[in-house]
Formats: sequence, C-alpha cells, structure tokens
Amino acid sequence: MRIAQLANFVGAASGGMRTALAELGRGYVDSGVERLLVVPGPTDARHDSPLGPVVQVRAPRVGGGYRLIVEPWRLIDVLERFAPTSVEWNDKLTLLPVAWWARRAGVRTVCLSHEQMTDMLAMRSGKPTTSKVSVGMVNRLVVRSFDTLVVTSRYARAEFQELADAAGCPLEQVPLGVDLSVFRPGPPHPPDGVLRLAHVGRLSREKSPHLAVATAVELHRRGLPVRMDVYGDGPHRHELEALAAGAPVRFHGFVGGRDELRRRINQADVALSVCPGETFGLAVLEALACGTPVVTADRGGARELVDARCGAWGAPDPVSLADAVLRVAARPVRARRQAARARAEEFPWSRTVQRMLEIHGVGSERVSVPA
Repeated sequence: MRIAQLANFVGAASGGMRTALAELGRGYVDSGVERLLVVPGPTDARHDSPLGPVVQVRAPRVGGGYRLIVEPWRLIDVLERFAPTSVEWNDKLTLLPVAWWARRAGVRTVCLSHEQMTDMLAMRSGKPTTSKVSVGMVNRLVVRSFDTLVVTSRYARAEFQELADAAGCPLEQVPLGVDLSVFRPGPPHPPDGVLRLAHVGRLSREKSPHLAVATAVELHRRGLPVRMDVYGDGPHRHELEALAAGAPVRFHGFVGGRDELRRRINQADVALSVCPGETFGLAVLEALACGTPVVTADRGGARELVDARCGAWGAPDPVSLADAVLRVAARPVRARRQAARARAEEFPWSRTVQRMLEIHGVGSERVSVPA
C-alpha cells in the first residue's frame, strides 16, 4: 500500500494542518504503509525523512506566509514516479486536475476537507451571499472529483451532505486527534485571585482572534481581575493590540516547541477558542489534554468537542462568551481540570489513523496502529 499526501496552501502559519499531516503520516508508516509527502516550497527539492520521502514542488507565495502549487502537471509527474495506490488531498480547489488524473489511472482519491468554505470565505470577505453562490459551485465539482470526501465534524459535514448524496460521493466524518503524551496536565499557576485566560492560534480574521480578545476586554470592563495571554502571530496583530489597549492582554507571538506551549496552556484557568467557523479545533483538544477547560462559540466544529463538564459556550459575541467564562471559572478547579483531560482522551490519534487507513482501502485485518 502506498499513500501520497498532498499538502497544498501551507506555510509557517498553518500549524494545525502540519500537525495533522505529521500525525497521520506517522500512523500510516507505523502500520506498514509506504508514504510520500508533497509540499509547496520556494524550489524543487527532495529528501528522505523517517516518515518516508518528502518532495517539495516549486510554488509561488500567495500571501500570509502561504505557498500554493499552481502547476498541477508538475505534481502529476511526481506521483507517476511514486505510483501510489491512494492519494490524500488537503486542498479542494487548485489540485482538481490531479484528482482527474488519479481517476484515469485507477488510483483511489481521498479529500480531507479542513475548512468550511462557505463560512470561512464569508468571514474573510464580509459577503456571505456571494460566498455561498461561489462555494456551492466549487463544492459541486469537488464531490464529483474524489472517490471519498472526509470531514472532521458534523458542522463541516452539513456543507457537503446534500451535494455528496446527489453525486453519489461517500462522505465520511473522521474527528482528528491530539497527542496525549505531549499535551498533558501539569501544575497550574498558584492561586492569586486573577482569572487567567489563554488564546492559541493564528491572528487572522478567519480564526476570530478579535472575538477572543474582545471577551477578555469585556471581563476587564466588568471590573474582574483578569489576564489574557495570546500565543500566535498573524496579519491582524496590530489591530488586536489596539483592541486590547488598556486591558491586561499580553501578546507573546509564536511559541516554538510543543513542550513550551503545553507549559503555558497549563498556566491558564480557561482557554478561549471562539471561532464560529472552525471545522474542528486542534487547539481545543490540546488545551483540554492539558487539563485546561475551553470556552467556545455555540456553533462550529469546536463546539462539538466541548461538553458541559469540560467547558462552556456562548453566542459569538463578547458578552455571551464572557458569561461562559465565568460559568467555567465558578466550578471547582480540580473537577473542571479532570473533566477537560477526560474529554481529550476520547480523541487519540490512533483512532483517527485507523479510520483513515480503512478509507484508503487498507483493511483493519492488515494493519496494527500503535496506541
């Protein structure tokens, strides 16, 4: 069995996508599958890694630190040399000609949809009606181009269900996972009467960091002793700093190393992951795995990860989310931290890998995925 993973539209900022690619790739290799990873980069290059060969295809920058492969025929050349039995996409748009090549070649195609395009483009553009029309046309093409479409939440599934049914395209829901050994509970900060919040993520509008910061500002406006630490960087950092002016919000930029990120998440009483257009929410699971409860919006994929024991939710506005934070903070510390960890333990990467291998056509009797 040979699986090629195609990672388009990635960059230094795409931490969640890179995590998913690495964890799935590790699981594939550990189960005995040959794996190829193809990524965009400044030049053509190839190197071997412990998880199999990595081919970099020359691709231009498209803004925000991202690169995009825009010459699919160059990617087809790479795949013809590797001769995969199955190909996995994370980009639904620019590489459709590769899917058509795979169909002609008798190669299985699996598209792992990592964002809900209708809401995401609406948040970026501010034009929800135009976004729905254009995305609907694209999605009709997507469900007719791949053998299987994989989504990570019920929220993401809703965008495709009707179209997939009409096209006869299997639609599978496979939650992602979290590294429970890296992200684990540690000693919280000593009690000092300050409510400590954390936000981890890219500081770009489609991730809703403005809403997270505005929630902290709302709590500060109410006179509560609060502190918020923001981990991550992005094009809207200056806007967020202006929004937080006068409030106890600290911007730390990108945090290198998962151990250090874990330590900082452990210091928070509540993590904010409030994007209403998030299709899954790896940052949610990482916080929960650290024993830090999460407040999220009452819609979107992240909401499906948070239950009444490990966090709370509210309408995507600062007042409602601030109320949700206070509901969580009122619970006994030990109970809420134990509940957070217990919820994260329901999402090991081994379960995700096993399901994806089955979708790729590797029968469960032929694989053994380490826990």
